[in-house]
Amino acid sequence: MVRNPAVYIMASAPNGTLYIGVTSDLRARVWQHKNDLIAGFATDHGVHRLVYYEVHSTMYEAIVREKRLKKWNRVWKLRLIESVNPPWRDLADEL
Repeated sequence: MVRNPAVYIMASAPNGTLYIGVTSDLRARVWQHKNDLIAGFATDHGVHRLVYYEVHSTMYEAIVREKRLKKWNRVWKLRLIESVNPPWRDLADEL
């Protein structure tokens, strides 16, 4: 199985609730979020829109980046998203 470690940000709406995660299969994980198959914060807050992602060469790098992003304040996270996705499009169709 080919692994593609990625850090991703899901949102409930533009400027809405954000969820940051890490996965080795971004397409499958986004599908799980969109179908409320992951119980917890994302499901409870209707976080279904993929608004940002980064692919990393190793899972270790992806996990380190995820932990750093989670410590950022909200303004920094919003700027990161808007630096590559100003209209807050759902990027899931691009996967």
